[in-house]
Amino acid sequence: MTKARRMMQEDIKLVDLIIELVDARVPLASRNPDIDQLGRGKSRIVLLNKADLADSTCSRQWKEYFQARGIHVMEINARTGGGMKAIHGLVQKACGEKIARDRKRGIVNRPVRAMVVGIPNVGKSTFINSFAGKACTKTGNRPGVTKGKQWIRLDRSLELLDTPGILWPKFEDNEVGMHLAFIGSMNDEIIVMEELACDLLELLRELYPEAVTGRYGISWESDAGEANSMAVMLEGIARCRRCFLKGENLDLKKAADLLLDDFRSGRLGRLTLERPERQPVPEQENRG
Repeated sequence: MTKARRMMQEDIKLVDLIIELVDARVPLASRNPDIDQLGRGKSRIVLLNKADLADSTCSRQWKEYFQARGIHVMEINARTGGGMKAIHGLVQKACGEKIARDRKRGIVNRPVRAMVVGIPNVGKSTFINSFAGKACTKTGNRPGVTKGKQWIRLDRSLELLDTPGILWPKFEDNEVGMHLAFIGSMNDEIIVMEELACDLLELLRELYPEAVTGRYGISWESDAGEANSMAVMLEGIARCRRCFLKGENLDLKKAADLLLDDFRSGRLGRLTLERPERQPVPEQENRG
């Protein structure tokens, strides 16, 4: 962590702009908490990636949340290219003051240099490949072109600094780790999937109860009108999807995997697990 943080600290000195990718379903949990401090004084863009999987109403609220912090923000789908064409214009807007200063000094056609950051599984590599396209070229003879770093020239107006080192977020509370596990940013092999599935069900019961009942044809209440436990709901999913071991024993691990896969792929619908109204209203600390 210390080495990666030091590398990023040095790299940030080379750029005018930081482009941060987050998962639109968990915009805060999927941020790196060090970026605000390391990127202080730099123009900022947050891209709400995988926006096609997120609740569109919540995404609009999250845009307002980040804009309140002086951060430019946009919804994208890096996999399909949705929203990608508008990024160039947002870069020019975010770096408008820097571009104006260059012109006053007689500096024209100097490209904006941007660093792309993002934690695992938010789509950073997909974004760079989609944004750069086949026409991207490395540029040399400048600071930052060392082993492990790559400057990618998109056109005469923009260069991206791609760095392999990605800082893993600090888990300040269990909820952050849980949200990252939901979206697949943690190794499933180290997680008890049945417990994670029950945690997801509990959150969905609060935020999107119809997503579960509509997908699996089960009820949140028993025949007696009492609330089912999450374990009982997972059993219901196992029966609905015929997840059985030998005999009639339920395969709860298979049911848990199925539920998590349905959520991650969007088959449960467009869902956002973090809500901006639950977050404190911050001061404007970054201005592009």
